[in-house]
Amino acid sequence: MPDATFRIWRGDASGGALQEYPTFYENGMVVLDVIHKIQAEQAQDLACRWNCKAGKCGSCSAEINGKPKLMCMTRMSDLDVSQPVTVQPMQTFPLLRDLVTNVEWNYRVKQEIKKLEPRKPDAPDGTWRMQQADVERAQEFRKCIECYLCQDVCHVLREHHKHNEFAGPRFLIHIAQLEMNPLDVADRVPDLKDRHGLGYCNITKCCTKVCPEEITITDNAIIPLKERVVDRFYDPLKKLFGG
Repeated sequence: MPDATFRIWRGDASGGALQEYPTFYENGMVVLDVIHKIQAEQAQDLACRWNCKAGKCGSCSAEINGKPKLMCMTRMSDLDVSQPVTVQPMQTFPLLRDLVTNVEWNYRVKQEIKKLEPRKPDAPDGTWRMQQADVERAQEFRKCIECYLCQDVCHVLREHHKHNEFAGPRFLIHIAQLEMNPLDVADRVPDLKDRHGLGYCNITKCCTKVCPEEITITDNAIIPLKERVVDRFYDPLKKLFGG
């Protein structure tokens, strides 16, 4: 079996440090497997959040060698084990213990977003009519597993700590999903401008790069939302002619 050294963050909100754990791993293992092995053999009190181990629950988000990733989807064969493998908790959220962070803020943000408001049915039988292309446009955003890696990598939250002013990429795609729904009639454009802080995003596409579901967050969600805000509030022709 090949060997590796893991440098894992140990501590809580009051402080901590990276601790080294030399270990062996088997071919085919992912980082989460090795974390579990270290838990079983060397650090039974190591806190680590996980659930499905299939890349669908979003629970095992962490920073591996400084990059936000799912531990269960990061193969050991893709890492350079000649150097220590560093595993740290997400930096954007408050630390609870070791690799576990408090992501409660995300649920509060979601509660503040206007819910789906369906238009009146088109047909006497209470059903709606819509184009398949309109249905498919928002389907991509439904793949989100709420791993919050996009939130973690976003510099507005990670470096500037604008949690009270910016909803973050995950919830901008949630808003896009609602705004592009052919049944929805709610108006979220003023909230995008004033409440959800869309203007803070400078479309670096870092959120798109870390998404394990490969959702095109920036191009397909954030930029179209920015266009709606610009059309509503900053169109010079509308200001000139009072439109």
